[in-house]
Amino acid sequence: MPLAHLAHLARFQRLAAILLLGFASGLPLALTGQAMQAWLTVDGVDIVTIGFLGLVGLPYTFKFLWAPLMDRFEPPWLGRRRGWLLLSQLALAALLFFMAGLSPQAAPGFFALIAVTVAFLSASQDVVVDAYRTDVLSDRSEHGLGASVHVFGYRLAMILSGGIALIWADQWDWPTVYRTMAAIMLGIAIACALLAPRIDAALKPPTSEAGQDLRGFLAMLLAVFAGYWIARSGLTLIGFDPASKNKWIELLFVLTEIAVALPLAAWAARKAKFETFNQSLTSYFSLPGAAAFLLLIVLYKLGDAFAGSLTTPFLIKGMGFAQAEVGIANKIIGIWLTIFGAFLGGLLMLRLKLYRALLVFGVLQLVSNFGFYALASLGKGAWGAVMVQPFDWGFVALKEAAALDWLLLTVIAGENISGGMGTVAFVGLLMALCNSRFSATHYALLSAFSAVGRIYVSPLAGVLSESLGWPVFFILSILLAMPGVIMVWLMRHSILALIQPARPTPETD
Repeated sequence: MPLAHLAHLARFQRLAAILLLGFASGLPLALTGQAMQAWLTVDGVDIVTIGFLGLVGLPYTFKFLWAPLMDRFEPPWLGRRRGWLLLSQLALAALLFFMAGLSPQAAPGFFALIAVTVAFLSASQDVVVDAYRTDVLSDRSEHGLGASVHVFGYRLAMILSGGIALIWADQWDWPTVYRTMAAIMLGIAIACALLAPRIDAALKPPTSEAGQDLRGFLAMLLAVFAGYWIARSGLTLIGFDPASKNKWIELLFVLTEIAVALPLAAWAARKAKFETFNQSLTSYFSLPGAAAFLLLIVLYKLGDAFAGSLTTPFLIKGMGFAQAEVGIANKIIGIWLTIFGAFLGGLLMLRLKLYRALLVFGVLQLVSNFGFYALASLGKGAWGAVMVQPFDWGFVALKEAAALDWLLLTVIAGENISGGMGTVAFVGLLMALCNSRFSATHYALLSAFSAVGRIYVSPLAGVLSESLGWPVFFILSILLAMPGVIMVWLMRHSILALIQPARPTPETD
């Protein structure tokens, strides 16, 4: 076979693996996010509690703490990255099956604990998926296309677990839906083990001493718990009650615990010589503007995250839309539009390049939030509705004709197309910032910062939506989107510099 054909075949195999892994990454996210919110909503859990249960996603913001171990160690037989993929996916399948047997209303505490564990496993899978994608796409000319394919797979999974799941829940029940998702995850694990190409053998793990790294990780973990205890005890001593039902006090405890625990963990890693962690941080912060890039990553999707943190409860409880209507409009049509936006963004990035794509797509994300404000202000039915006739596609069916609100469809279209475009540019930025030797830790660190908005605004969003009302809530989301766009413009020279050849590894510095 000619070498050109072999190269095309290898490229197809890489992109097919990225598509499958994008699907694997997106599937469990909704099951601890918006699909779980729908389960909690119909099970009678109050809106503020649902907002605080958004904190089950905390592992997504802490995954950079254990990502160095996934850089340093490799499970046997399957090679770099692929062994961790199989382990995390099999564990996710098992725990989703177990979660299906729980009741969120009868045992909310235990349900939240299991949901946090699912989020931990999902975050761990994401660490490896992101590192694998960065490593297997060593040619930076493929980054835009790879990001589009990843978003395509990711959003297909969101259609399934975040959209079709709501329709299935109307037909069956939520435990059956979660058991079905567990079976799908098991199939993904088998497919990835068989089909994903191996990473270039030249990309070796860091060479720090294994025992020292494990001791350093344990020291860092102890520091996290110590920081949690210090913050909690300090607030208690000055008069705040950790058992208070006041949601603002609960939020104060959460944010203070995190603010104390993370710096203490970084100090412990240095003192205990957690070298893989320390070297990866040194490598990242050697990049000009490294700290500013972290701030940009937090801000770029903040307005989107704030508006989207309670979208499902807003549509079901706030606006009175039926579960099936939300499933069709927001989770099926909407996510297909996100996929369209992702491919459109990938194509436009071939001409706009990274800086202009981040700027233009960021502005579009900001503008799209006005749609939710219009929906909250004008109300359901303001633009009329279109009827969707019953259908049965085998894997999903609609028993009765359903009305789809035109304003809802318009809002969903604008939000999802712009969001898909912004996500492609954002993923391209994260990949460009990674050093291949520490890609798991670097991407985990960067994506953890990107999850700050999605995770930490959730409890605040629940409180504000209840106290201010939905129209003001969405105006606030627009204001929160502005700093990210401004940061892109201010950092234009640093972003343009990222399109230069790949950063050298420490061995070639």
